[in-house]
Amino acid sequence: MTTIPVNSMVHHQTTLELEPKDLFDYSKRSQWLRAAVLGANDGLVSTASLMMGVGAVKQDIRAMILTGFAGLVAGACSMAIGEFVSVYSQLDIEVAQLKRDFNRRDIEVAETDGLPNPWQAAAASALAFSLGAMVPLLAASFIKPYKVRILVMAGAVTAALAVFGWLGAALGRAPAVKSTIRVVVGGWMAMAITYGLTRLIGAKGLH
Repeated sequence: MTTIPVNSMVHHQTTLELEPKDLFDYSKRSQWLRAAVLGANDGLVSTASLMMGVGAVKQDIRAMILTGFAGLVAGACSMAIGEFVSVYSQLDIEVAQLKRDFNRRDIEVAETDGLPNPWQAAAASALAFSLGAMVPLLAASFIKPYKVRILVMAGAVTAALAVFGWLGAALGRAPAVKSTIRVVVGGWMAMAITYGLTRLIGAKGLH
């Protein structure tokens, strides 16, 4: 008759109880979370800053909307390409390491499950950037009075920044308040600097 030590049984039971709840690795979310949150924030802040900058010297609504749309397209393409190249480089490194570890020339598809996917990262980044960029575009598209348009756009961008900051913190189990404040203040600074410098250059007579 085989006797199982009580300590071993307790340790095994504790391990089973903790594994589903306490041993979850939130870093597994880091790849898609980073692409989505950074993409949305970049789309929101860069597009709003571009529109603010143009609005500092040219109050025409068509100029602001055209600038914002150009920023959306260019930024989404840039984010997608940059994310694709970055993740593909990471994939090459991990696949090369697998080949060294298993001493094989080819790695089966089943063995590469869980490796970073450059196409998914690029698509997520471009989509997130576009969604973020749509906020200032939609906020300013239907408001002709210049001052009202700027105020509405700034309010919409601030609200969206707060949502993105909170969402990123919640998904990554990070402090929500600090993350939200950091994102909102960073966005304000970007828009203020762009607006101020563009207005300064315009005031100097550069057309």
